[in-house]
Amino acid sequence: MTSIGGTEMVDWNLAVATATRFVRPGPEVSRDEARAIVAELRKHAKSSEAHVRAFTRMAQPDATGEEPHDTPVLVVDRPGWIKANVAGFRAVLKPLLAKMEDRRSTVPGGAVLGAVGGKVTGVELGMLLSFLASRVLGQYETFAPASRDLPAAAQGGRLLLVAPNIVHVERELEVAPHDFRLWVCLHEETHRTQFTAVPWLRDHIEGEIQSFLGETDIDPGALLERLREAAQSLAGAKPEGEEGEDEGRSLVDLVQTPAQREILGRLTAVMSLLEGHADYVMDGVGPDVVPSVAEIREKFQKRRASGAGRLDQALRKLLGLDAKLRQYRDGERFVSAVVEEVGMEGFNRVWTSPNTLPTKQEIAKPADWIARVHRKTDGAP
Repeated sequence: MTSIGGTEMVDWNLAVATATRFVRPGPEVSRDEARAIVAELRKHAKSSEAHVRAFTRMAQPDATGEEPHDTPVLVVDRPGWIKANVAGFRAVLKPLLAKMEDRRSTVPGGAVLGAVGGKVTGVELGMLLSFLASRVLGQYETFAPASRDLPAAAQGGRLLLVAPNIVHVERELEVAPHDFRLWVCLHEETHRTQFTAVPWLRDHIEGEIQSFLGETDIDPGALLERLREAAQSLAGAKPEGEEGEDEGRSLVDLVQTPAQREILGRLTAVMSLLEGHADYVMDGVGPDVVPSVAEIREKFQKRRASGAGRLDQALRKLLGLDAKLRQYRDGERFVSAVVEEVGMEGFNRVWTSPNTLPTKQEIAKPADWIARVHRKTDGAP
């Protein structure tokens, strides 16, 4: 990464150390229980592949009978999730931070400010990651770089299952652990299948993200202030009634230019598709392999929507997590409506090329996507 005088815009090591220090401890389990949980999650991740393929009709083995991907499955604790995500952030944000470094080099005293700012930003990013690390159940890391303790596939990507969070939620919801663990694995395996079965998808999303970041025109001080707001929300430092004019806006909203809004609209549509598809698949497969899927879904939906009080809801809004909840709902409605109308094979035309992805408007109106894509591919006028 570009740096000035040996400093960086973000002290990544400090971000990891801070997040690891402040993350909540996981639920208590014995050593034998922990080993059994890890083994079961690995087993479910493996068995989920066949279930997802059969249901979605995606990612069939090639002519040699080999599996279509070598994406590793990593069962991690909360510090492990933090390390993996910092590595991912560092890779994705590298062009933006290099751009900000160049801007800082033109400011008198920029190197000195950068040395301090990098540490402050590292601490504040660490605080945000400590909040998220106790909430994520699983994650397909699309742009993950490989490291000694965190392997990734040759083409990038790895599947993370956060064992303590899965155990925490299954206990909180009082659902069958075996069923819940498999249910979570079905969702995450669907994400892995999406990216390994659709060769162009990763590059397309990465291109959109880099275009979004390339349009960012924000000075380091402004970005630092946004991170500070988020960290203060986490610490409860902002007094009630002092949210100001930016109340209700997320970090992403605050750095948008008009060009970014167009890019973000496309990214929102594709992320809604991916999240909704995963929810649709996990529930579609569920009745055959997860006996208590109806109970799990009902309880999980209530938990997903409720948050955990005013502070949690405020931080979720600032981080844009409320938008993610809408993506699950809107995306699943889109997938369900399209499959009902044209079947799974008809829905799978969505993976043909970037041109067949739904727009943000089509996510809300599936019939418009059906009319556009099926009329065009079927040769109708």
